Amino acid sequence: MMQNNIVPVDVAKKLFAESGLACIGKAGIREINKLARDIEAASGKKFIHMEIGNPGLPPAKVGVEAQIKALQDGVPANYPPIDGAPILKKEASRFIKCFLDLDVDPANCIPTVGSMQGAFASFMIAGHTSVKKNTMLFIDPGFPVHKFQNKVLGIPMEHFDIYEYRGEKLRGKLEEILSKGNIHSLLYSNPNNPTWVCLTDEELRIIGELANKYDVIVMEDLAYFGMDFRKDYSHPGEAPFQPSVGKYTDNYILMISSSKAFSYAGERCAILGISDKLAQRHFADLKAFCGQEIFLRAILFGALHPLSSGTSHSAQYALAAVLKAVNDGTYRYRDDVLEYGRKAELMKKAFTENGFYITYDEDCGEPIADGFYFTFCYPGFTGADLVEEMMYYGISGISLDTCGSTKQGIRACTSLIQRAEIPVLAERLAAFAKDHPVK
Repeated sequence: MMQNNIVPVDVAKKLFAESGLACIGKAGIREINKLARDIEAASGKKFIHMEIGNPGLPPAKVGVEAQIKALQDGVPANYPPIDGAPILKKEASRFIKCFLDLDVDPANCIPTVGSMQGAFASFMIAGHTSVKKNTMLFIDPGFPVHKFQNKVLGIPMEHFDIYEYRGEKLRGKLEEILSKGNIHSLLYSNPNNPTWVCLTDEELRIIGELANKYDVIVMEDLAYFGMDFRKDYSHPGEAPFQPSVGKYTDNYILMISSSKAFSYAGERCAILGISDKLAQRHFADLKAFCGQEIFLRAILFGALHPLSSGTSHSAQYALAAVLKAVNDGTYRYRDDVLEYGRKAELMKKAFTENGFYITYDEDCGEPIADGFYFTFCYPGFTGADLVEEMMYYGISGISLDTCGSTKQGIRACTSLIQRAEIPVLAERLAAFAKDHPVK
């Protein structure tokens, strides 16, 4: 029985009912965010927001300055080139070489309206490369909206939770699925959203080898670029490099976001880095869908043109300036985003000291890294039930059920939590534990 909740039960239940959500605990990120803010407004109790991956740091200054100059120079008056501003394409290619040690021609580095649009365009085109292959494979857990994008596009999906298939075990699981011959593409995030598991070089080699064997396109979501803080990937042109499947296959698309590493989420500007070989590859079956056979042209004219006719012109100058500074070694973005890892360590401690446990706690036998996300649960609760119950204590997150996980729990995002809020979080967790003693 709740006695230490900070949100009145009647207020929360009224808003739960008015939300129209069939199951509060299985709602999407934006739905949970809206519900939490509605409860805040009605109750006057400020929430600890862990549901949305909004950057919690100021935007990269070099980007802001470059964008202001572009605005003052009159850039907004002109449509951006559909394949991107040349200055951004050049720096994106340099960035891929400097930090992944991969060679991708500037022509094949395409700006998109955030990685979300890059993913949507990639799903759209890859899903029509072969009439014999109609299914997308997700290596889960993953970002829930990617599956929703495929649902919108009418693309069938398969998925599995990688946690039980680490290392060489991954080969057998992928063989089992890919050998059926219906998979056109697969996607994973590295580091992983929501678990912060990081694929090893061995696992990326397995993915690359099987992508070659079964002619599957690999989509590598690098939204949290270089943010496995156990290693320092931030020195341009020097090992260690951000691990990538691009070392083992030419069938790859890189999705490089500016939102988290550079705190430039609001301007919606990202990069699709398409391998040189895939970019120029002919897919005869594509022509019936969009009038183009060459993969790059299909992305540009069959997807990005009808979706948005390009990416914000001034934002492209901002991202170009950020990438140039990072490539030149004058801006060390890692020094800023390390704060997420520091907060994760403190937040995990607050959870575990109050009876919660970390759901995905290991990464190939090592303790999971501290970073942008972590996962937690409480004895006796499913993830969905816990999402709803914690709202009475002014804490919001999303259930791992929405991420394709086989484990129960909640995804916690560290970004919006300020250091001063961590003691408040600990107090609310202690209140929750007092009301829900473990038997």
